[in-house]
Amino acid sequence: MDNKGFELQEGLPNSIPYNHHKETYATPAQEKRNPCSLMRIFLVCFLACLVTTSIGVLILSLVYVGSVNEKASREVINREINPNPPQKQAETRYSFLNRLGKSKEYLFEGGAIRWARFRKNPQDYNNENELSFGNSISSHRSKMTVATLRILGNGLRVPHWHFNANEHGFLIQGKAWIGVVDDGANTVATFNVTVGQVLFFPMNTLHWVKCVSDEDCLFILFFTTHDELKTLDMDDAFFETPEDVASRSLKPEGGVEFIRTFKKPAADQAINLPGNLMDLVQNANYVQAADTLVWQYFYDLKGSKQFIYSGGIIQWARHRKNGAGLSDKEKIYSDSINRHSDTLTLGTLRIYSNSLRQPHFHFNAHEMGYVISGCGVVGVVGDQPVDEFSVEVGDVFFFPIGTQHYIKSTCVEDFYMILAFNTGNQLETLDMDDYFHATADHILAQLFRKKQDEFKKIPKFQDDQAVIKP
Repeated sequence: MDNKGFELQEGLPNSIPYNHHKETYATPAQEKRNPCSLMRIFLVCFLACLVTTSIGVLILSLVYVGSVNEKASREVINREINPNPPQKQAETRYSFLNRLGKSKEYLFEGGAIRWARFRKNPQDYNNENELSFGNSISSHRSKMTVATLRILGNGLRVPHWHFNANEHGFLIQGKAWIGVVDDGANTVATFNVTVGQVLFFPMNTLHWVKCVSDEDCLFILFFTTHDELKTLDMDDAFFETPEDVASRSLKPEGGVEFIRTFKKPAADQAINLPGNLMDLVQNANYVQAADTLVWQYFYDLKGSKQFIYSGGIIQWARHRKNGAGLSDKEKIYSDSINRHSDTLTLGTLRIYSNSLRQPHFHFNAHEMGYVISGCGVVGVVGDQPVDEFSVEVGDVFFFPIGTQHYIKSTCVEDFYMILAFNTGNQLETLDMDDYFHATADHILAQLFRKKQDEFKKIPKFQDDQAVIKP
């Protein structure tokens, strides 16, 4: 192209450029080689970048794959070592609290059961909170498991026995007829229970519970084990027995052919209520046995002496060493639970609105409670810090032996609960005001860094201050 000005505008001059620094000139031959050299340099640099990038990507890929394989290997090893990996951690309060009223209901033909208990397989718990409570009662060796039993009107908790626990029950609703068969069936104790009364079934004693009211019967039950409860129902024992053995034992008319007429239901009959019950039963006689027999297994807690405080009332179904304050019938029950091993002391606690069961602890028993009505706040001072927590109807709380605790009523209505203590001996308790007054003033002064005279400001009352007003 002859237009030199156009070529200059494209930056490709034909004129010899001047080097201002060295004052030398580029030759025409050098000028012709420059575009080619620049292209080679560009290509070499581009290729080097590609190679470097490829190597980098390859290294990163190898590192990533190695990391993933290492993580997968660790997960496999962890699963082999711990096939049940830990679940989400529960709050500390659930070592002492179980929302039993909101837990899973196990339904049967004639009613339902809810459990607050230990389970050997962690997968059998419904959530991490129930697991925390189960582990707590087990690790403290509490010898207590709690459940609610609902039996529909005319329903039956079938005859059964427990291999590893005594059973204590408290009737919250309805009316029931109870049967207890002792060793060799020499005596059969049958009796009625109404709301507020207690029943007791020793370990390995066959017993049944028949709801004889139109409304449902509702029991709160305590079992003296912190392991999984082991129970055998009469119908299960029968159907597991060979036909010829059952026939030779019962000697029925028709022999083994009669035994074969029994058909095992498909569903568990733990709480039984056949649809054709009226066709099956023509005459039901709810016999009351002699008092001397009945009171081994029964206690009229609602009708017992009331221990009245400024802030509430406590009633007891318990053993007393000297029998003081007990009627002749109550002494029978007291001796019965003391004679059997691993029995419980039961009591009801009513706290008036805004009143307080003051801080205290028990020397010789774990404590478990079930809220029947009202609501409140519980405080626990033990081997780990726990914030106050609220409790309401259907909740269960647990206080390990020696753990200081208090209960405040926070509702307008009374706060009413049933309590169980894992001792068949006389319960031993110490309240905060009692141990403060029993401690020398000069010891308190040194401990709390306050002048000794300051502790004269803490009054001492003649009346027991177990349950107090605000």
